[in-house]
Amino acid sequence: MATAIAAHFQNFLSICLLPETSVLRFFVGCIPGFACPQHARARNGPFFTVGRISSVARLLRAKNALDVFIMHYAFLIDNNKFGIRGSALSVAVRPGEKCMKNGVIAGKTVVELGSMIAAPYGAHLLNQLGADVIKIEPPTGDTTRKLVRGGPSGSFVAFNRGKRSLCLDMMSEAGSDAFRTLVARADIVLHNLSPSAARKLGVTFAGCNTINPDIIFCHIKGYGAGPLQEQVASNPIAEAATGVMYYNRPDGRPARLGPSYHDQFAGCYAAIAILAALQSDRSEERRNIEIGLYETGLHIAARDLMGVQLKSQLLGRPEQEPSAEFSIPGYGAYETQDGRWIYLVMLTDDHWRKFGTATGLSPDPELATLRQRRARRQDVEQIVGALVAGFEFDMLVEKLIAAGVGHTEVLPLDRVLDAPQARAGEKLSDFDFAGYRFQTPELPLGPLLCDVAASLPPPLLGEHSTQIMQELGFSVDRIAEVVHQGAAVEADLAAPLWAKPRKGKAVR
Repeated sequence: MATAIAAHFQNFLSICLLPETSVLRFFVGCIPGFACPQHARARNGPFFTVGRISSVARLLRAKNALDVFIMHYAFLIDNNKFGIRGSALSVAVRPGEKCMKNGVIAGKTVVELGSMIAAPYGAHLLNQLGADVIKIEPPTGDTTRKLVRGGPSGSFVAFNRGKRSLCLDMMSEAGSDAFRTLVARADIVLHNLSPSAARKLGVTFAGCNTINPDIIFCHIKGYGAGPLQEQVASNPIAEAATGVMYYNRPDGRPARLGPSYHDQFAGCYAAIAILAALQSDRSEERRNIEIGLYETGLHIAARDLMGVQLKSQLLGRPEQEPSAEFSIPGYGAYETQDGRWIYLVMLTDDHWRKFGTATGLSPDPELATLRQRRARRQDVEQIVGALVAGFEFDMLVEKLIAAGVGHTEVLPLDRVLDAPQARAGEKLSDFDFAGYRFQTPELPLGPLLCDVAASLPPPLLGEHSTQIMQELGFSVDRIAEVVHQGAAVEADLAAPLWAKPRKGKAVR
């Protein structure tokens, strides 16, 4: 057994360093039993397609061959399924056997024309649920490919992994033809082009529905129906227009919250709508989905909007409901003796009593109720701050746990994934991209997800252009002609993605 495994690993190394087409012939020819709709149009297509092999080969070139080999074949050892056919491994997966999960929408093809966050994030969710996402990009690529040292940003790496990239100039006849051919075979089109750009490129429900009368079409745009429906918008615009930004004033003037939560909510709403449409009667009305970023912001702001209406009627004046941090003393972040920050949950009188037990605070009948503590907010803040500052973090945590007080450490991003809770279970995935190692959180839906996308990096620009055009029936000569005309672009595998910072310079 050990000899067979070692021999196959050596063969695996040599094969995967051959040109892509040779690798494809090897895997597809020798392992017909694997099926994965994630990267095959047919439900029972080969597990190792060109896109899959190119990703494997990139991992190998990053000197992670052993990891790749173990990742794909270790389960065979446990189940005693090693068999050598010629120089290759032959495996048949029997019904009921577990090797990899197919997501709940495996077999569906999503055509994404997305830039920045909203549409790419929505497509990322569908990819995690098993869909094969084909990301159509212009020759310049998604905007987020060039945001950090001339290369991909964290947003691009996080929300585009596992997708395939088809780079097209859709203003050209050949590029537009490739798009239309793809739509005819797809299940879903998801984009966040501006309304004018969508019409110019022919990315409309009317156009796509004519090509494919069963297509689900989702457009994430700045504004839904209304006087601004032709205007563009962005995450901070949605924050400003829906009241979120007005009260967020860290330096005295309204400011965006930080992360692009409205974009990600819009992507979530798009994914929800698409999943609902898949279960619907498939009428045109239910297959033609529009998600406005502004309307998303309105929905997110519902709690605060209701709070203002309530206060206006109760008090006779508009007043936003303050957050718990500003209305409940002792609820918030406090610094410990050793310079770490802890966030305390102090919502109720019971929470206050438990905090007192944990920290040795003597009961004070004048501070027993929330109403009393609110009336003496400044005093309570000073008491809590002083008590927390008197403990080192670990000692305080031990006492808070024993007393049942809700809390957590306020962590910087570089420590978040080191937390034991983050590392428990199957919450994180590792992958290599352009010679760098990444670890990313998974969509927390467990058995509904697809295993395959977990280990795949994001695509290079145009990495799958040739593969996808082959799947669409383009001949080798026609593909070469389209690429020569500039209507499609193939990936430059040798080009560095990021400019490395000079010594002493910070990465921007």
